[in-house]
Amino acid sequence: MSAPRRTGIANLPLHHGKAPRWLFQRMVPLAREITIAIVTEYGPEEMLRRLSHPYWFQAFGCVLGFDWHSSGVTTTLCGALKESLKGIERDLGLFAAGGKGKTSRKTPSEIEVWGEKLSLDPAPLVYASRMSAKVDSAAVQDGYQLYHHTFLFTSKGSWTVVQQGMNENNRYARRYHWLGETVDDFVNEPHAAILSEARGETLDLTAGESQPARRTITSIATEESPEKIIAELKKLKTLNLPSRHRIIAEDLHPDSLSKIILSAYERQPEDFERLLGLSGVGAKTIRALSLISEIVHGVAPSYRDPARYSFAHGGKDGIPYPVDRQTYDRSIELLSSAINRSKLGLGEKQQAFKRLNRLHLG
Repeated sequence: MSAPRRTGIANLPLHHGKAPRWLFQRMVPLAREITIAIVTEYGPEEMLRRLSHPYWFQAFGCVLGFDWHSSGVTTTLCGALKESLKGIERDLGLFAAGGKGKTSRKTPSEIEVWGEKLSLDPAPLVYASRMSAKVDSAAVQDGYQLYHHTFLFTSKGSWTVVQQGMNENNRYARRYHWLGETVDDFVNEPHAAILSEARGETLDLTAGESQPARRTITSIATEESPEKIIAELKKLKTLNLPSRHRIIAEDLHPDSLSKIILSAYERQPEDFERLLGLSGVGAKTIRALSLISEIVHGVAPSYRDPARYSFAHGGKDGIPYPVDRQTYDRSIELLSSAINRSKLGLGEKQQAFKRLNRLHLG
């Protein structure tokens, strides 16, 4: 199975509530027919590529009738897509696991069930699911707490992840896309594109310039005694650190981290990815080790927000811009072709085309 590529991040206003039942009941069959058309024409791997592209994903949600700029487009579209695949997964060779809240925690068991049915080793897929969530919650610390995780995969082991976090302070949600192709490393520059409305100071241990910090952090966790690490953290809590740091000592509680740091020391992970993958190692542990790396050892991680592109939010029926026009036009063409080839009723098809036209002409 090929290694991962995170393909984008999109920031969306945080909306509460859920899609009305009458709308969701219509989104499911429309999502089913469009998916069938795309998979039939291009294969299930192409559907994964489309879903992993933030612009296309957003356009898909608009075509299904949901507000483009609402955070709910992520959870509602993923839920409708997962529901639409029920009963036809084997025929399409496309499978969905996970979802919002408690459902997201069922992702590994859902993957394993399908792995047994398909005679497909689920371990690499479960690992990809777990590590993509770990990276976006601990290796990239941007203030967004993950609450949604959908994992889609094929019978050949290709996969994509769509997951979302929320920030209660700025009232925005941020969506992360992963595609299991072309990149060799979960923790070194996994992005092909990152889209974010707001820019800020982010601890980004996946940045290329963070490579020395990743090595130093791993060295600290495996070579320095846990007692020494905790002692250093306690000293740092008494320092007045520069205000530019996103990592502040007041956020850290050395005594509560001692068991995790001891466990990491005993297990001796070979590199940063394995350290990040250890059970119990989360955002606070990584922040603590990053702080020691910078203040004690003089090896700083990147604090540059990894966002490279942005959306400007439109109104209720607005569209995202600036847009890579070639990619966006290709998205419209592909969706138009899928709608045209599907078995939708005339009325539903006309409404879908109207939504596409509004996107394209806007």
